[in-house]
Amino acid sequence: MDIRTVAAEAGVSIATVSRVMNHVKTVDPKLSKRVWEVVNRLGYVPNTQARALVSGRSRLFGVIISDITNPFFPELIQGFEEKAVEVGYETMIGSTKRDLKQMELCIQRMLERKVDGVAVMTFGIEPLLLERLSLQGIPMVFIDVAPPGHAITPPPGKAISTISIDYEKGIREGVQHLAVLGHRRIGFLAGPRYLHTALAREHAFRRSIQAIGLALPEEYVFEGDHTAEVGMDGMSALLALADPPTAVMCSNDMTAIGAMHTALGAGLRIPHDLSVIGFDDIRLAQYMFPPMTSIQMSRRDLASAAVMALKAHIDESEDHPAPSNTGIETRLVVRQTTSIPRGALSDLKPGE
Repeated sequence: MDIRTVAAEAGVSIATVSRVMNHVKTVDPKLSKRVWEVVNRLGYVPNTQARALVSGRSRLFGVIISDITNPFFPELIQGFEEKAVEVGYETMIGSTKRDLKQMELCIQRMLERKVDGVAVMTFGIEPLLLERLSLQGIPMVFIDVAPPGHAITPPPGKAISTISIDYEKGIREGVQHLAVLGHRRIGFLAGPRYLHTALAREHAFRRSIQAIGLALPEEYVFEGDHTAEVGMDGMSALLALADPPTAVMCSNDMTAIGAMHTALGAGLRIPHDLSVIGFDDIRLAQYMFPPMTSIQMSRRDLASAAVMALKAHIDESEDHPAPSNTGIETRLVVRQTTSIPRGALSDLKPGE
């Protein structure tokens, strides 16, 4: 069975069947429904290799991430794959492990598979990606790699989009939430400062603390690496201070999980003795005990924006569209790891 059989059964042209199966939006919905009914009834499965030879496209998107073991990334990839399937594409995944050689291998594999576009969410060596992929004319979308308002500059005629994340809103909400509860000593378990994302989150935290007039001793900020293990180390360092924080905000949820582990091991009750806020709102956050308050950015929105940016560049490449720049907001999700600091009620004066 081939595409000709489907076209004959549906009473349409081969070109129409092709457009329907490639999810071209200009096809009449009734016609599309008729074609899909025939496809499903006959059990037709297109030969992707043959389609690639005819169309010159692999119908394959690449996704390059920095660490597949971080729960944030599998959740992002799931959303990307689902959206890619909707528009007729498969997904190829590469994890760099923040290693230059691994990065080069990822790029080489994707070039060999002739991917139609690449979504990038890795850090520190974007120029290498830009050079290797753009020379092949492959559309790219950089997810939270360039600082907001500073789009990556592509070579002339190359299709590159950026998706930036507004850390300021969610982190400001988190700091204000803690301040309203009565916290005045708020620590921050940061990520590695060589990563744009980690540095952006730390800067947003510092600005938010300054905006409400709280002091931030430098020993209240601990630089980590976005892992639970170093989150444990950071929490130990903060608890060892003569006047430790009553609340801690973390640069990601894995750091927060490590911080909670150390605090609980030290005999502290969360949130009665220590309030904790994470960042990313991974699925695991809601199943922690107690469920973790976290700053959320929609991975579904991130994934959808990335897929549609790549699709737009492919569909409109002949028109040389300007690179798109999309912003994603963050917001605080309050659960059960924050409360008033211990002794706050007894410290209040009459009438307060």
